[in-house]
Amino acid sequence: MNQITVSIDKSKLDILFIQNFLKDIYWAAGRTIEEVQTTIDASVCFGIYLNEKQVGFARVITDYVVFGYVMDVFIAEEYRGKGYSSILIQHMMNEPLLKDIKIWRLATTDAHFLYEKFGFSKLSHPEKMMEKIL
Repeated sequence: MNQITVSIDKSKLDILFIQNFLKDIYWAAGRTIEEVQTTIDASVCFGIYLNEKQVGFARVITDYVVFGYVMDVFIAEEYRGKGYSSILIQHMMNEPLLKDIKIWRLATTDAHFLYEKFGFSKLSHPEKMMEKIL
């Protein structure tokens, strides 16, 4: 029987698996193993596991009270279409460490349908948002 679990235990994360996926995806192309480790160290991370094997990942950058930014959400291609991304996001939204966050944000090109199920919507006031990209 297949068992899906989600954990915030960073010691369980398969850093090579995460970096191997991220280095080829459009939003993180070229990210090195050292950069992946730095992002993990600075975030609340979620691994999703099928029978103890990591099949996906997500992380949240946060101050634990006001703001949380969801990043690097993925399920490995061979495990997609089974509802694992919804399980992962559900665990993230119910994580006790993140219960006080008032403002959640993320950026997505193609997964609006997923995040809308958890209450995400377009920015109320996009004209107030600014960014600096290096």
